[in-house]
Amino acid sequence: MRKLYFVNNYKKAMYVIATLYFCITLNAQPITQRITGSVKDNTTGETLIGANIVVIGSNPVIGTTTNSEGNFILENIEVGTVSLRISFVGYKTVEIINRELRAGKALNINVFMEELILSGREVEIVGSVDKKGSVNTMTSVSSRTFTVDETRRYAGSRGDVARMASNFAGVQGASDDRNDIVIRGNSPSGLQWRLEGLEIPNPNHYGAFGTTGGPISMLNNNLLDNSDFLTGAFPSEYGNALSGVFDLRLRNGNSDNYEFIGMVGFNGFELGAEGPFSKKSSASFIANYRYSTMEFFEVIGMNFGTGTAVPKYKDFSFKVNLPTKKYGVFSLYGLGGSSEIDFLDSERDTNDVDFYGGEGWDLRNGSDLNITGINHIYNINSTSYLKTGLSFTYHYFYVKQDSIVPETKDVIPYYYSNFRENRLQFTTFYKKRLSIRNNIQTGININYYISNLHDSIFDEDYGKFNTLTSYEGTSALLRPYITWQFKLSDRLVFNTGVDYMYYTFNSTSGFEPRFGVKYNTGKSTTVSFAYGLHSQLLPSTTYNGQTYLGDGKYITFNKDLKLLKSHHFVLGFDWNISTFLRFKTEAYYQHIYDAAVNAHEEDTYSILNEGADFYIWNPDTLMSTGTGTNYGLEITLEHFLNNGVYFLATGSIFESKYKGSDYVERNTAFNSNFVTNLLAGKEWELNKNNTKQKIKKQRFTLGTDIKINWAGGRRYTPIDVEESKIEHEPVYITEQTYESRFPDYFRTDIKVYFNLGKRKLNYEWGIDIQNIFNNKNIYSQDFNTSTGELYYTYQLGIMVIPYFRIEF
Repeated sequence: MRKLYFVNNYKKAMYVIATLYFCITLNAQPITQRITGSVKDNTTGETLIGANIVVIGSNPVIGTTTNSEGNFILENIEVGTVSLRISFVGYKTVEIINRELRAGKALNINVFMEELILSGREVEIVGSVDKKGSVNTMTSVSSRTFTVDETRRYAGSRGDVARMASNFAGVQGASDDRNDIVIRGNSPSGLQWRLEGLEIPNPNHYGAFGTTGGPISMLNNNLLDNSDFLTGAFPSEYGNALSGVFDLRLRNGNSDNYEFIGMVGFNGFELGAEGPFSKKSSASFIANYRYSTMEFFEVIGMNFGTGTAVPKYKDFSFKVNLPTKKYGVFSLYGLGGSSEIDFLDSERDTNDVDFYGGEGWDLRNGSDLNITGINHIYNINSTSYLKTGLSFTYHYFYVKQDSIVPETKDVIPYYYSNFRENRLQFTTFYKKRLSIRNNIQTGININYYISNLHDSIFDEDYGKFNTLTSYEGTSALLRPYITWQFKLSDRLVFNTGVDYMYYTFNSTSGFEPRFGVKYNTGKSTTVSFAYGLHSQLLPSTTYNGQTYLGDGKYITFNKDLKLLKSHHFVLGFDWNISTFLRFKTEAYYQHIYDAAVNAHEEDTYSILNEGADFYIWNPDTLMSTGTGTNYGLEITLEHFLNNGVYFLATGSIFESKYKGSDYVERNTAFNSNFVTNLLAGKEWELNKNNTKQKIKKQRFTLGTDIKINWAGGRRYTPIDVEESKIEHEPVYITEQTYESRFPDYFRTDIKVYFNLGKRKLNYEWGIDIQNIFNNKNIYSQDFNTSTGELYYTYQLGIMVIPYFRIEF
């Protein structure tokens, strides 16, 4: 009995010990998440079945292979930074380095592999890091891929891709209160926005016709996939752009599980969701809605000192991905936003502080944008595919400006505008691998515009409104193109092509040759060169401006203006010093011609100086005889994220000149001469070596980022003080247009964030302090008619932006 009692208790004790050990072991397991993705040929889009995916540094080795659809899943990967190596027979190995895997969201990675050129018996497979090149393989120079992690991590970016891009070499922001970007001295209007392969209007709240920026972006970085940013001599696929291209791609939603995100910050209150339509298919959706923070606080009765001017905006974006087995992949996507703001001096209390309004004016401004599109990708065979897209956009922008009598607060009408434009766009291209060395892409893009443009200004002499623009009609832009890529070897690649533009509104056209070459001079160095002739339409409001002749008669002088054109030459050198360190330099020269200048009289006006404000202003009589020149040198030293450390140092020196109708060469409004950026960050996993089981069930990360921006001051035209006193309004010394420059711009931004990851749940708290030292950077100079003195308007002072994000 005594022996049996001992045996029974021994068994119970062993069962308890085993159970406790299992529970402890279970609790000790690190927080994990899954990685999903696909592997395809970067030329044909063909899925690569059986490609090997390995987690770099895993021990024992963690890996998988792609299935019959080219997709893969890696389960139970510890959250944090993760690196993958993707290999396939006959293709260059790809390394995806240090991507962030978060506890509350699966990581999706789409890999495009390049086929090897077998030029000898021995083949060296050269690894590549995803951020060193671009998604578009036809580019030769001036391009790079950016990730959503960068828009989140970089101080001062506010989750905005345009503000993020201002850290890159050759790029700077036009002002603190908007996200317009100046690329190599060009007007911000020279930039083109593309979404899912199709050109779109200005995707910013309060986005005016003819501009590309605004105070707040409608684009939500939670929906973005890896995308390209190009700054010169781009391939023939890209037309109707002069300075640069944002080629944005929306990611697919999680096709396995439902995921949600909530956020509150400077840009607004956000809610997002993604997931599968059915467990039986790979169809998925992703959607995000955002509502203005300031408007919400106004609704609940909180006042933040903005006076009568409360920015009100909302936006919604989505993508639906529908793959089929026989008919290719269909995707439906959309972006919509609405915004309005009123600066009402007539209703402003004398004790109110209105940081944005102007004394003596009532100004009402707003815009709407709606984009809906559908894409279809069909793999014809193993060497070719066809992609077709159709989209509809609606863009609306209005301004109502009235002058206010100070004593009585009476409202006197001054300026009204009402601009609407619908756009139906069709695009299709065919891409084929002719041989292992030759690839072609040919396609056509058709934009059909339905315009309704009206604005007028009050003429005190006649006591009535004079029409500035009055146009209702249709037009189309046709743009066929072809690109040929020839790989002489794995080290030497040629990209050449031609783009043709035809504008039916006035039958103007442009024939645009493109050429680029990349030569790998060694295992880690590349020399590249590219040339391109680029054309761009002027704003539709510019073509349709009217001149009043008297007796109720008007005439349109600007209808026959030519396309704005530019020659681009770029020479580059790229040195991958190590896996994580890269040096890059580019020299460029750009000659612009057929720019719109004043035809009524010889003066300093040129459309090359427009595009960085809430409107495009131009004389009512223009001609296409203006020119411009931009040239400079750019340097980039970048350390990609490794062991929690990253930095980006860029510097640019440049000249930007133009000639108006007086044929005198002057500085453009954007010729600040130099710009430098230093951006660096560090992330710490606080409990990485903690052995307590309760702590190990969570992951604590602390991160910080600092950005230092030093650039030449804004160009300005001096004011003649004595003449201004006589005229009781600012009188500019036009002979000295943009000769002067304000003191250098200097600003420091700091961001600190804390991340808490649990199982399938992620919290992030952060604070972004912009212009932390409150530097007084001058924005503009003006004349006070009351005091007879000059005064300055300054860029934004110190701004503290807290935020909170949850993912689950």
